[in-house]
Formats: sequence, structure tokens, C-alpha cells
Amino acid sequence: MSKSRSTAALSTALALVLTLAAGSALAGTTGAEFQTMYTTLLNWATGFLGKSIAIAAFILGAGIGIARSSPIPALVGVVFALFMVYVPTIIDTIMTSVI
Repeated sequence: MSKSRSTAALSTALALVLTLAAGSALAGTTGAEFQTMYTTLLNWATGFLGKSIAIAAFILGAGIGIARSSPIPALVGVVFALFMVYVPTIIDTIMTSVI
């Protein structure tokens, strides 16, 4: 066999072995020592702290928008508020899914 053929065969065999040896991805399901921190941060983001930050971002954006006579800063505040509401759920869904 030629050198390029043997390299291709070796690469294919290695890819096959790695594919068969790979276990399922269990992102976000290990590391119990971080559970308390995760729960605290999630409660902050989705609780009254997160809602307060979202409202403050909207008020700040609205104030800047009034000062500049532009609605864009207020819209940025609304988008930030939406991120504060939905992103923790999205991240939790991504990290706890099993591939």
C-alpha cells in the first residue's frame, strides 16, 4: 500500500474507534458541588433581583432615549429585559439535554 492509502486507512480506523468509544454527552448533569451556586444564581436571575435589573435597564434606556430623542435605548432596555427572562431557561435546557 502507498503511504497516503495507509494514512487514510489509519485515520478512518481511528475515527471509527473514537466514534464507537464516545459516550453520551451529559452536559450539566455532573458536578454536584456547584449545585448550590447554580441554584442561587438561577434564583437571582429569575427572581426579584433579575426582574429589578430588567426594569432598571428599561427605565435607564427610556431615560437615555428621552435625553437623545431616540427610542433605540428604550428598545435596548426591553431586549435586555427579555434576555433576563428567557436566557436562563434556554441555557438550562441546553445544558441538561442529553445528546
